[in-house]
Amino acid sequence: MAERGLGARFRGWVQRNLPTRESFESNRWLKPLAHRILHSSLWRMTRRSIPRGVALGMFTGILIPMGQIPASAVLALPLRANVPAAALTTFFTNPFTTPFLLILYYKIGNWALHLSGTSATAAAKTAVADAGWLHWLAADVGLPTAVGMAICAVLGGILGYFVTALGWRLWIGHKWRKRSAERAARQIDAT
Repeated sequence: MAERGLGARFRGWVQRNLPTRESFESNRWLKPLAHRILHSSLWRMTRRSIPRGVALGMFTGILIPMGQIPASAVLALPLRANVPAAALTTFFTNPFTTPFLLILYYKIGNWALHLSGTSATAAAKTAVADAGWLHWLAADVGLPTAVGMAICAVLGGILGYFVTALGWRLWIGHKWRKRSAERAARQIDAT
């Protein structure tokens, strides 16, 4: 038996874990919103709904620490974003990437607030030695991290939108060129 490639395994995982229309239909808590949630424009893959879904997933994935998928699904309603794209994009924040992202948020927030002084590691060692690590976390790290998180959420959403829109355009252009070449080859063969 041949091993499945990484791409095939990823597609399988996505198909198993993405919310489906049927899962929303059968959920008793969503019955009052079913007519809105099950609208076909939220589930179709179009050139406008997919970039909106990716942008929304990036925004909620960064800004909301818990419940990112439900938040992105609910926010997809007024924005007419693709629900599966929004839900799937939130997975870029996971237990493996979160520590690196938190460091990035802190550094960006620190830069945006123009804070200077001791480094974070030196301050952390001092705070732990003084037994005031909770105060250090709330006072010295919390604000820059929150500001950096907000900045990254907005920039990530904007970047996600434009990269996805460009990727969609390039993919469609490739498909059209391929069809044109196949049509031209058939015409040559027919003559």
